[in-house]
Amino acid sequence: MHDGDIAIAEDLARSGADRCLGQKAPSIGEIARFHIRSWKARFRDHTTEFAAIRRHLRPGDTVCDVGANKGSFTSWLSRWCGEQGRVVAFEPQRELADRLAAVCAAAGLRNVTVEAKAVHAASGRRELYIPVGHAPGASLNPPASPAERSDRVTVPVVALDDYFKPSERVTLLKVDVEGAELDVFRGARRILERDRPMLVFECETRHLVGRTIDDVFAYLAALGYRGSFVSSTGLQPLSAFDAAVHQRHDGAWYWKRKDYYNNFIFTAG
Repeated sequence: MHDGDIAIAEDLARSGADRCLGQKAPSIGEIARFHIRSWKARFRDHTTEFAAIRRHLRPGDTVCDVGANKGSFTSWLSRWCGEQGRVVAFEPQRELADRLAAVCAAAGLRNVTVEAKAVHAASGRRELYIPVGHAPGASLNPPASPAERSDRVTVPVVALDDYFKPSERVTLLKVDVEGAELDVFRGARRILERDRPMLVFECETRHLVGRTIDDVFAYLAALGYRGSFVSSTGLQPLSAFDAAVHQRHDGAWYWKRKDYYNNFIFTAG
Protein backbone atom coordinates (compact mmCIF):
# COMPACT_ATOMS: atom_id res chain seq x y z
CA MET A 1 0.00 0.00 0.00
CA HIS A 2 1.30 3.45 -0.88
CA ASP A 3 1.67 6.27 1.65
CA GLY A 4 -1.31 8.00 0.09
CA ASP A 5 -3.48 4.93 0.58
CA ILE A 6 -2.53 4.76 4.27
CA ALA A 7 -3.38 8.45 4.68
CA ILE A 8 -6.76 7.82 3.08
CA ALA A 9 -7.33 4.89 5.42
CA GLU A 10 -6.55 7.12 8.40
CA ASP A 11 -9.02 9.78 7.24
CA LEU A 12 -11.70 7.17 6.59
CA ALA A 13 -11.19 5.61 9.99
CA ARG A 14 -11.76 8.95 11.70
CA SER A 15 -14.76 9.90 9.59
CA GLY A 16 -16.34 6.46 9.72
CA ALA A 17 -15.85 5.55 13.36
CA ASP A 18 -19.25 6.96 14.32
CA ARG A 19 -20.94 4.63 11.82
CA CYS A 20 -19.72 1.35 13.37
CA LEU A 21 -23.06 0.94 15.14
CA GLY A 22 -21.81 -0.14 18.53
CA GLN A 23 -18.95 -2.25 17.21
CA LYS A 24 -15.41 -1.65 18.40
CA ALA A 25 -14.00 0.89 15.97
CA PRO A 26 -11.40 -0.66 13.65
CA SER A 27 -7.80 0.34 14.19
CA ILE A 28 -5.76 1.98 11.46
CA GLY A 29 -3.90 -1.30 11.11
CA GLU A 30 -7.13 -3.26 10.63
CA ILE A 31 -8.30 -0.89 7.92
CA ALA A 32 -4.88 -0.97 6.26
CA ARG A 33 -4.93 -4.79 6.26
CA PHE A 34 -8.40 -4.73 4.72
CA HIS A 35 -7.16 -2.59 1.83
CA ILE A 36 -3.94 -4.57 1.41
CA ARG A 37 -5.92 -7.82 1.33
CA SER A 38 -8.19 -6.35 -1.34
CA TRP A 39 -5.28 -5.18 -3.48
CA LYS A 40 -3.58 -8.58 -3.25
CA ALA A 41 -6.80 -10.31 -4.26
CA ARG A 42 -7.26 -8.13 -7.33
CA PHE A 43 -3.70 -7.75 -8.55
CA ARG A 44 -2.14 -11.05 -7.48
CA ASP A 45 -4.52 -13.86 -6.54
CA HIS A 46 -7.65 -13.33 -8.64
CA THR A 47 -6.66 -11.10 -11.54
CA THR A 48 -8.75 -13.01 -14.08
CA GLU A 49 -11.89 -13.00 -11.95
CA PHE A 50 -11.64 -9.31 -11.14
CA ALA A 51 -11.06 -8.40 -14.79
CA ALA A 52 -14.29 -10.22 -15.73
CA ILE A 53 -16.21 -8.63 -12.86
CA ARG A 54 -14.96 -5.16 -13.72
CA ARG A 55 -16.13 -5.51 -17.31
CA HIS A 56 -19.52 -6.78 -16.19
CA LEU A 57 -20.52 -4.36 -13.42
CA ARG A 58 -22.11 -0.97 -13.90
CA PRO A 59 -22.88 1.84 -11.45
CA GLY A 60 -26.20 1.15 -9.76
CA ASP A 61 -25.88 -2.64 -9.87
CA THR A 62 -26.85 -4.93 -6.99
CA VAL A 63 -24.36 -7.71 -6.26
CA CYS A 64 -23.84 -10.48 -3.69
CA ASP A 65 -20.63 -11.48 -1.98
CA VAL A 66 -21.61 -14.91 -0.63
CA GLY A 67 -19.00 -16.17 1.80
CA ALA A 68 -17.39 -12.76 2.18
CA ASN A 69 -14.99 -13.77 4.97
CA LYS A 70 -12.71 -10.74 5.50
CA GLY A 71 -13.92 -8.86 2.44
CA SER A 72 -11.23 -9.39 -0.19
CA PHE A 73 -13.84 -8.86 -2.93
CA THR A 74 -16.19 -6.54 -1.06
CA SER A 75 -14.39 -3.23 -1.44
CA TRP A 76 -13.96 -3.59 -5.22
CA LEU A 77 -17.59 -4.60 -5.66
CA SER A 78 -18.59 -1.55 -3.63
CA ARG A 79 -16.44 0.76 -5.74
CA TRP A 80 -17.70 -0.56 -9.07
CA CYS A 81 -21.38 -0.53 -8.09
CA GLY A 82 -21.13 3.12 -7.12
CA GLU A 83 -23.16 5.14 -4.66
CA GLN A 84 -26.43 4.13 -6.29
CA GLY A 85 -25.51 0.45 -6.25
CA ARG A 86 -25.73 -2.13 -3.52
CA VAL A 87 -23.43 -4.87 -2.21
CA VAL A 88 -24.80 -7.51 0.14
CA ALA A 89 -22.02 -9.48 1.82
CA PHE A 90 -23.05 -12.72 3.52
CA GLU A 91 -20.70 -14.14 6.17
CA PRO A 92 -22.12 -16.70 8.64
CA GLN A 93 -19.33 -16.41 11.23
CA ARG A 94 -20.63 -13.71 13.53
CA GLU A 95 -17.25 -12.35 14.60
CA LEU A 96 -16.01 -12.06 11.02
CA ALA A 97 -19.29 -10.47 9.90
CA ASP A 98 -19.19 -7.91 12.71
CA ARG A 99 -15.60 -6.94 11.95
CA LEU A 100 -16.29 -6.69 8.22
CA ALA A 101 -19.29 -4.46 8.89
CA ALA A 102 -17.22 -2.22 11.15
CA VAL A 103 -14.35 -1.94 8.67
CA CYS A 104 -16.71 -1.22 5.76
CA ALA A 105 -18.37 1.52 7.79
CA ALA A 106 -15.05 3.04 8.78
CA ALA A 107 -13.82 2.86 5.18
CA GLY A 108 -16.87 4.75 3.97
CA LEU A 109 -18.38 1.85 1.98
CA ARG A 110 -21.93 3.09 2.50
CA ASN A 111 -23.43 0.83 -0.16
CA VAL A 112 -22.35 -2.37 1.64
CA THR A 113 -24.71 -4.37 3.85
CA VAL A 114 -23.13 -7.21 5.82
CA GLU A 115 -25.44 -10.06 6.80
CA ALA A 116 -24.27 -12.52 9.46
CA LYS A 117 -25.97 -15.39 7.66
CA ALA A 118 -25.12 -18.37 5.51
CA VAL A 119 -26.75 -18.82 2.11
CA HIS A 120 -28.40 -22.10 1.17
CA ALA A 121 -31.27 -23.66 -0.77
CA ALA A 122 -33.88 -22.81 1.87
CA SER A 123 -34.10 -20.27 4.66
CA GLY A 124 -33.92 -21.40 8.27
CA ARG A 125 -31.08 -22.50 10.54
CA ARG A 126 -28.26 -24.98 9.97
CA GLU A 127 -25.07 -26.22 11.57
CA LEU A 128 -21.86 -24.51 10.48
CA TYR A 129 -18.64 -26.48 10.85
CA ILE A 130 -15.58 -24.31 11.51
CA PRO A 131 -12.24 -26.15 11.18
CA VAL A 132 -10.07 -25.63 14.24
CA GLY A 133 -7.38 -23.12 13.33
CA HIS A 134 -8.79 -22.42 9.87
CA ALA A 135 -11.89 -20.23 10.06
CA PRO A 136 -11.89 -19.46 6.29
CA GLY A 137 -12.69 -23.14 5.71
CA ALA A 138 -16.05 -22.99 7.52
CA SER A 139 -18.72 -25.04 5.77
CA LEU A 140 -22.32 -26.11 6.09
CA ASN A 141 -21.11 -29.60 5.17
CA PRO A 142 -19.65 -31.81 7.93
CA PRO A 143 -15.94 -32.65 7.71
CA ALA A 144 -15.11 -35.29 5.12
CA SER A 145 -12.89 -37.10 7.59
CA PRO A 146 -13.54 -37.79 11.31
CA ALA A 147 -9.92 -36.82 11.88
CA GLU A 148 -10.68 -33.23 10.90
CA ARG A 149 -11.41 -31.28 14.08
CA SER A 150 -14.03 -28.56 13.86
CA ASP A 151 -16.25 -26.45 16.05
CA ARG A 152 -19.96 -26.53 15.33
CA VAL A 153 -22.36 -23.60 15.70
CA THR A 154 -25.95 -23.06 14.62
CA VAL A 155 -26.35 -20.14 12.22
CA PRO A 156 -29.21 -18.50 10.34
CA VAL A 157 -29.36 -19.36 6.65
CA VAL A 158 -31.24 -17.67 3.84
CA ALA A 159 -32.13 -18.48 0.25
CA LEU A 160 -31.30 -15.58 -2.05
CA ASP A 161 -34.74 -15.81 -3.64
CA ASP A 162 -36.19 -15.13 -0.19
CA TYR A 163 -33.75 -12.35 0.66
CA PHE A 164 -34.21 -10.28 -2.47
CA LYS A 165 -37.59 -8.93 -3.49
CA PRO A 166 -38.83 -9.87 -6.96
CA SER A 167 -38.54 -6.19 -7.86
CA GLU A 168 -34.78 -6.21 -7.21
CA ARG A 169 -32.38 -7.21 -9.99
CA VAL A 170 -29.15 -8.94 -9.03
CA THR A 171 -26.30 -8.68 -11.55
CA LEU A 172 -23.49 -10.70 -9.92
CA LEU A 173 -23.10 -13.56 -7.47
CA LYS A 174 -19.60 -14.15 -6.09
CA VAL A 175 -19.75 -17.44 -4.18
CA ASP A 176 -17.17 -19.04 -1.89
CA VAL A 177 -19.00 -21.50 0.34
CA GLU A 178 -16.79 -24.59 0.71
CA GLY A 179 -19.03 -27.17 -0.94
CA ALA A 180 -22.51 -25.60 -0.72
CA GLU A 181 -22.41 -24.04 -4.20
CA LEU A 182 -25.25 -26.11 -5.63
CA ASP A 183 -27.48 -25.27 -2.66
CA VAL A 184 -26.76 -21.56 -3.09
CA PHE A 185 -27.75 -21.75 -6.76
CA ARG A 186 -30.87 -23.79 -6.03
CA GLY A 187 -31.97 -21.16 -3.54
CA ALA A 188 -31.43 -18.48 -6.20
CA ARG A 189 -33.26 -20.20 -9.06
CA ARG A 190 -35.66 -17.29 -9.65
CA ILE A 191 -32.75 -14.85 -9.72
CA LEU A 192 -30.78 -17.05 -12.11
CA GLU A 193 -33.71 -17.54 -14.45
CA ARG A 194 -34.89 -13.93 -14.48
CA ASP A 195 -31.91 -11.68 -13.69
CA ARG A 196 -29.22 -13.81 -15.38
CA PRO A 197 -26.38 -12.61 -13.11
CA MET A 198 -22.75 -13.41 -13.75
CA LEU A 199 -21.55 -16.19 -11.42
CA VAL A 200 -18.01 -16.15 -10.04
CA PHE A 201 -17.48 -19.08 -7.72
CA GLU A 202 -15.08 -21.56 -6.20
CA CYS A 203 -15.94 -25.25 -6.44
CA GLU A 204 -13.84 -28.23 -5.38
CA THR A 205 -14.49 -31.95 -5.32
CA ARG A 206 -12.82 -32.22 -1.90
CA HIS A 207 -15.58 -30.09 -0.35
CA LEU A 208 -18.57 -31.74 -2.02
CA VAL A 209 -20.66 -34.23 -0.06
CA GLY A 210 -23.03 -36.56 -1.89
CA ARG A 211 -22.57 -34.82 -5.23
CA THR A 212 -19.95 -34.07 -7.85
CA ILE A 213 -18.64 -30.94 -9.45
CA ASP A 214 -20.42 -32.02 -12.65
CA ASP A 215 -23.73 -31.83 -10.75
CA VAL A 216 -23.09 -28.13 -10.16
CA PHE A 217 -22.17 -27.56 -13.81
CA ALA A 218 -25.21 -29.52 -15.04
CA TYR A 219 -27.62 -27.51 -12.89
CA LEU A 220 -26.30 -24.25 -14.30
CA ALA A 221 -26.23 -25.57 -17.87
CA ALA A 222 -29.90 -26.54 -17.56
CA LEU A 223 -30.62 -22.89 -16.74
CA GLY A 224 -28.81 -21.72 -19.86
CA TYR A 225 -25.44 -20.86 -18.35
CA ARG A 226 -22.09 -21.37 -20.02
CA GLY A 227 -18.90 -21.70 -18.01
CA SER A 228 -15.17 -21.22 -18.03
CA PHE A 229 -12.50 -22.11 -15.52
CA VAL A 230 -9.64 -19.94 -14.36
CA SER A 231 -6.23 -21.37 -15.24
CA SER A 232 -2.73 -20.02 -14.82
CA THR A 233 -2.97 -18.60 -18.34
CA GLY A 234 -6.45 -17.08 -18.02
CA LEU A 235 -9.96 -18.27 -18.79
CA GLN A 236 -10.37 -21.66 -20.44
CA PRO A 237 -13.59 -23.25 -21.79
CA LEU A 238 -15.34 -25.53 -19.34
CA SER A 239 -15.18 -28.31 -21.92
CA ALA A 240 -11.43 -28.47 -21.27
CA PHE A 241 -11.86 -28.93 -17.51
CA ASP A 242 -11.32 -32.40 -16.05
CA ALA A 243 -11.65 -32.69 -12.27
CA ALA A 244 -9.56 -35.86 -12.29
CA VAL A 245 -6.71 -33.85 -13.79
CA HIS A 246 -7.20 -30.28 -12.60
CA GLN A 247 -8.25 -31.22 -9.06
CA ARG A 248 -6.43 -34.52 -8.64
CA HIS A 249 -5.82 -35.58 -5.07
CA ASP A 250 -2.15 -36.42 -4.86
CA GLY A 251 0.23 -35.12 -2.24
CA ALA A 252 -0.38 -33.69 1.21
CA TRP A 253 -1.19 -30.17 -0.03
CA TYR A 254 -2.51 -30.96 -3.50
CA TRP A 255 -4.89 -27.98 -3.56
CA LYS A 256 -1.91 -25.62 -3.40
CA ARG A 257 -0.38 -26.87 -6.65
CA LYS A 258 -0.07 -24.31 -9.44
CA ASP A 259 -1.99 -26.60 -11.80
CA TYR A 260 -4.89 -27.06 -9.36
CA TYR A 261 -7.88 -25.08 -10.64
CA ASN A 262 -10.99 -24.39 -8.57
CA ASN A 263 -12.39 -21.06 -9.72
CA PHE A 264 -15.11 -20.68 -12.33
CA ILE A 265 -17.00 -17.94 -14.16
CA PHE A 266 -20.43 -18.65 -15.64
CA THR A 267 -22.55 -16.32 -17.74
CA ALA A 268 -26.01 -16.70 -19.19
CA GLY A 269 -26.01 -17.85 -22.80
